Amino acid sequence: MPPERTEVQVRPGVEGDLDALTDLYNHYVRETPITFDTVSSTPAERRPWLLSHPEDGPHRLMVATQGTPEGDAQRILGYATSSPHRPKAAYATSVEVTVYVAPDAGGRGIGTLLYEALFAALAGQDLHRAYAGIAQPNEASTRLHERFGFRYVGTYREVGRKFGRFWDVAWYEKEL
Repeated sequence: MPPERTEVQVRPGVEGDLDALTDLYNHYVRETPITFDTVSSTPAERRPWLLSHPEDGPHRLMVATQGTPEGDAQRILGYATSSPHRPKAAYATSVEVTVYVAPDAGGRGIGTLLYEALFAALAGQDLHRAYAGIAQPNEASTRLHERFGFRYVGTYREVGRKFGRFWDVAWYEKEL
């Protein structure tokens, strides 16, 4: 019988998570059109990304973990981020949000837990809107965002090319 799992914990991401976060992201780079990155990264290459999401402020990184009662190392099940929407100063009150869940952890509510924690952390920030771009098709992500009050605002048609084909990205927004 496998060991009983402890409940999922959500916390801010830390530098010690970098290897596991890089592995998780690289899965999506190699196997899916969910990210338009086309080349896997090393942890050293991803480190500036991690450091751009401190424990306070509008740009956050929340990590879902789970361990065993025996105290085994915490396994990262997914993460959510809020990042700058665009680099120009007038966009400072807007963020782009995203969620990545480990491939074997889907359908367990991990994305919901991550977004609950992320939006709670952002509640006191000087933010006006959150945006999410969802490569199509991705019904699970669309449902997650709609559950959190995101509204569809439009689609960029064939905006990215990966795996030898073009992909649409549907854009959603949420008032914060």
